[in-house]
Amino acid sequence: MLLSRPSRVSTPPKSHRAAPPCLSATLMAAPPPEPAGAVRLESLEGLILDTVISKAGARTAAALACTSTHLRTAVDEDAVWRRFCAQDLGLDAPLDPEDRPLPSFKDAYKAWLVSFGMYPLPLVKRVKLFWTSLKSWLSENFPEALRTLNKGVSEAQIRSAEDDLGFKLPMPTKLLYRFCNGQLPFTGDHFEDVRMAPLGIIGGYVFYNHCVNVHLSSLEQIVEATKEFYLELNEQGVFNELKLALVATSWYHPKAFLLNCSNGELYVGTANLPGGEMMSCVPKSLIKPTNNDMPQDGLLLWLEEHLRRLQTGMIKTRPLKTSRYICLYPEGTPSCTSATTNGVKVRASAVFAPEHPHSQGHGRRHIYSYSIRLSVPEAIMLGGVYYSSCQLQSRHWIIRCRDRVVSDVHGEGVIGKYPSLLPGQEEFVYESCTPLNGSPGSVEGSFTFVPGRLTRPEGKPFDVTVAPFPLETPEYIF
Repeated sequence: MLLSRPSRVSTPPKSHRAAPPCLSATLMAAPPPEPAGAVRLESLEGLILDTVISKAGARTAAALACTSTHLRTAVDEDAVWRRFCAQDLGLDAPLDPEDRPLPSFKDAYKAWLVSFGMYPLPLVKRVKLFWTSLKSWLSENFPEALRTLNKGVSEAQIRSAEDDLGFKLPMPTKLLYRFCNGQLPFTGDHFEDVRMAPLGIIGGYVFYNHCVNVHLSSLEQIVEATKEFYLELNEQGVFNELKLALVATSWYHPKAFLLNCSNGELYVGTANLPGGEMMSCVPKSLIKPTNNDMPQDGLLLWLEEHLRRLQTGMIKTRPLKTSRYICLYPEGTPSCTSATTNGVKVRASAVFAPEHPHSQGHGRRHIYSYSIRLSVPEAIMLGGVYYSSCQLQSRHWIIRCRDRVVSDVHGEGVIGKYPSLLPGQEEFVYESCTPLNGSPGSVEGSFTFVPGRLTRPEGKPFDVTVAPFPLETPEYIF
């Protein structure tokens, strides 16, 4: 073990007995002459010695401890191992991998090596930081979803799952599940019957009767769902050469994310998944590391990007019946646009829905769902006159595909509604969708409002601008 003292070598010749016992016999047989001005480590003290040991790293420090009593005493200082725990593992307290307190940072470092020594420590630190950060966000913003997370699994459980799958999982995926075994299993058929059904940590969107909410699968669910996937959806044999693991699914309308365990790519199934149609969810350029980079896979990159969007407020939670869910309609620029006209504010953004039954994928017919938020932050003012309220009358949409107008639509109300807006009230939110034969595209337009009410107008109708918002196949698909 790295931190244990190696066994003593055979006694060297008398002339060399002053050599430290942990050096190899070869080095002791012909010690090189010391250059002029050289300083022995044994002669260093205090901050200088601490700095040298810290720069050397934990593995070298453990070796130095074998060379002399003086260096062993210096290396045994817990302040040294506090720094190693921080820089190698991201630990700021002496805890074991189960978050149990230990007597010292040296004990903590040893415990983490025992549990995770088979993985590169920078990757261990990275995955640990991801889960720590996600749990922190959930604790503050979505604690009910935090309670659905499972404890991590053991190496033995991972090996058993790999045996059941018939192939190995990528190293980053193994580490993800060592720290957290996905989410609690689904136990019902309808979300009205199961309180935790909307609590997927990936989240989703709702428009008309199309509801998507994606959960990160547990290891047991991965094995079960992957077997069912190959049994039910691989009738044509299109996936025979691929080692696919179904790592995340929606508990409402079907949406599946599949990890290619051969090359680390993560895919989302389209409406034609039984025919073999999938789309990459993560830029391929990020998955193939250079020789000097740590192992990558699409699942870890995908989850890290999701966390970034949560932390920056790009996506947020939103009410869903009696619960909440992580809503994937973007809330920040440039994906979400905003315009205020005569005091009425319109925010708009869209999500790509490749799993929708009317989507054919591969650059032909894509379905995008868009979310419109209407509000009056302060007051409605027309020609210097303030009004207490306004009501939506009609809409006008201009939809473009590759800068060409493909639809110019006028209609009454929105999804059959004619919302009234009052200053300071919460946003009126509605979702709809549109097909697009290719990407990129955009939507822009306007709403017509009347001051007061439609049945009792207080002034002339006025238009409110909807700033153009993009419809495009994103680099990361959630």
